Amino acid sequence: MSRGGRHAYGALSVLAAGALVLTGCSKGGSDGGSDGKKDQENAKRQQASIKFGDAADSVGPAPDVPGAKPGGTIEVLQRDSYAHLDPAQIYVSDEGSLASLIHRGLTGYKATSNDGSKHEVVGDLATDSGTTTDGGKTWKYTLKDGLKFQDGSPITSKDVRHTVERLFAPFINQGPTYLQQWLADKPGTEYRNLLKDGPYKGKHLPGSVLETPDDKTVVFHFKTAHPDLPYALAMAGYAVVSEKGDTRERYDKAPVVTGPYKIQSFKSGKSMVLVKNTNWDPKTDPIRHQYVDGFNITFNQQYETSTKALLADSGADQTGVSFNNQVDAGNLSQVLRDPKMKSRTVSGYQPYVGQMNLNMSHPAMKDKTVREAIAYALPITPFVRAYGGNDAMEVAGGVISPTVSGYDAAFDPWGKKKKPAGDSAKARELLKKAGKLNMKLTFGYINTPEGQQYSTAMAAGLKKAGFNVQRQEIPAETYYDQVSKLNNNYDIFHTAWGADWPSASTVIPPLYDGRVIADGAQNYSQVNDPKINSEIDRINKITDPVKSAAEWEKLDQYIVKDVTNVVPTGYYKQTQIAGSKVGGLVYDDVLGAIDPRRLYIK
Repeated sequence: MSRGGRHAYGALSVLAAGALVLTGCSKGGSDGGSDGKKDQENAKRQQASIKFGDAADSVGPAPDVPGAKPGGTIEVLQRDSYAHLDPAQIYVSDEGSLASLIHRGLTGYKATSNDGSKHEVVGDLATDSGTTTDGGKTWKYTLKDGLKFQDGSPITSKDVRHTVERLFAPFINQGPTYLQQWLADKPGTEYRNLLKDGPYKGKHLPGSVLETPDDKTVVFHFKTAHPDLPYALAMAGYAVVSEKGDTRERYDKAPVVTGPYKIQSFKSGKSMVLVKNTNWDPKTDPIRHQYVDGFNITFNQQYETSTKALLADSGADQTGVSFNNQVDAGNLSQVLRDPKMKSRTVSGYQPYVGQMNLNMSHPAMKDKTVREAIAYALPITPFVRAYGGNDAMEVAGGVISPTVSGYDAAFDPWGKKKKPAGDSAKARELLKKAGKLNMKLTFGYINTPEGQQYSTAMAAGLKKAGFNVQRQEIPAETYYDQVSKLNNNYDIFHTAWGADWPSASTVIPPLYDGRVIADGAQNYSQVNDPKINSEIDRINKITDPVKSAAEWEKLDQYIVKDVTNVVPTGYYKQTQIAGSKVGGLVYDDVLGAIDPRRLYIK
């Protein structure tokens, strides 16, 4: 999933093997505030297995949050407005946090500790996390009694079927594609041929693929085993959609929701108001709470603005929080060192890896020597510093996060951990060798203070190496929509991706499989390398998780060092604060942010 309006994850179904070693960047911002040992423990914990819960684990209501009481409204300060509300189009982190309040799927992650560090996958709309008798080729789900959409209509297996079938429609192009590919047993975008127009022209998936024999039963049939299905179905992208209320493209702005809160009003780029969904029954929900009366969300609140407001802790901001905004770079060190802020602060290691994409569809980027020159020249120090230095990020070597099994801390092909400011002399030498001195580079950047800061400094580093860099601003709200267009104008641009569960099978295939190149897809660099494609197919068939993790890491190194379609930048951490009257505050490993489902007013 992409970060920063993209990606929170589920978890791997088996324990990861081997010790985890982290390396901090030597330069790049504030020093001394980050607890290295705690970071290591945090990242390693996120590699561990999350079990599949049974029927007893899936019964609502959710366990009480200690000290919680009902009533009140929480003020939410958000940087980015929501580009998508249709669950099938949700694949970014901020929209994922919102989805945890308004959407429900067959499965979900239930917190089993009060600190957000322990979870199990349980039945959400389903009575359990799923049953399989053939190792994962066939999965059966039974819907709970008493489930309703916000309009009071019952949720049935027909809605689940419709939810799955509409994933194949052409206008659904932003969300995850695991389930579609598994059902079609096809890589890349070939899955669409299974049901080209979705259910909208009267055609349906055959019973050999998806069965709904009665109103309560859903059966998935795969040609090959997919034991991770309960994790995939827990993603916001597979939450249920009302067949009766489906307005196709318009559903993206006004969905018929199923969670404890519904959307009373939404002014894109300005505000959103969530109020209680009276047709949500806590007895059916083992995951969510409905403590507060509502959430008032205000957009266009930059990190510095939201941090200062919450630090001031006056008026409405005493009941304020941000679902996704982090503490800004200028205040991060102070917040982490102030003992008075401890009760209002949460921090965690995120699954995201930042990377500068080199647009392989552009002729100039097809020259490997040019790509290597960019890789050497690109300074990482400005990027790390823009978000708060070592307290907020570590310099990355590869595209596999420390939270994902297979991570290799020693991999650093472009010397970024030793020289985070870049090697302009080496880059200039390569650029001269290629005969491309003063070559134009169009650098697309997100129009936030952090984006402005790091892109200016990164562009200066590239210019020093001999590139003619032209920066182009991209609106934050639609940033990922813009950079995922096939015919975008950007030679280089930054994205961040986190595993959907801590296996590199949820990192490398969606980002680097040449067969998934399409408008809205996540192969942002548009790389189409035969070896990458064939290795993805080979490694996906390895059933031993330890062996597959090692093979994914080898492929990671081939991508970064030998293909060089991306330059890794940083491994993310997150620190957030809340007003003094906000209770239930925890950092949730799965959401990769504050858990809004637990919040209450003290």
